[in-house]
Amino acid sequence: MLSSVLKSKRAIQVNISIMRAFIQLRKFLQSNEELSRRLKRLEHGTKARFKEHEDHIQLIFEAIKELMTEKEKPKNPLGFNVLCE
Repeated sequence: MLSSVLKSKRAIQVNISIMRAFIQLRKFLQSNEELSRRLKRLEHGTKARFKEHEDHIQLIFEAIKELMTEKEKPKNPLGFNVLCE
């Protein structure tokens, strides 16, 4: 505030620098708001897209789990039972 009252060249330059700093600060805050809005839109869109494919993804995981587990194969009887049949 003192720089706006004083009339020296130095005081005027300081006052201009202060005003420019406030302008940059305002632009920075506005850009963060825009970035925040874009991020929220992206998040919402991504969630909606994944929601559509959630059932398909679940089926894929179930198929992979089924392939990973070994099913019991029927065992060939050995020993006395084979001879009796």
